[in-house]
Amino acid sequence: MKYGDKIIYIEGVIVEADDCSISVDLKGRLGFFKVPKRMVITDYPIEVGQEIGFNMSFIEVLGEEVNEKYLSNIKKRNQNIKEVD
Repeated sequence: MKYGDKIIYIEGVIVEADDCSISVDLKGRLGFFKVPKRMVITDYPIEVGQEIGFNMSFIEVLGEEVNEKYLSNIKKRNQNIKEVD
């Protein structure tokens, strides 16, 4: 990594929860994300409206090379989605 870590504390609100994942709106108009429930640490049952917090650093591109295997899988998945529509 070229840059040192700058860890930022971010908060949000759970806006959707199902058997497998939660969806979170981030405070401060920072966006939205969905994450598997297995990645959530909690001592409480998960409910819509609960506030969450997490530490995040900046995303850094590791190199200019494209991973062809992942690219090919993404293209296959997108083709399958278009065929279903």
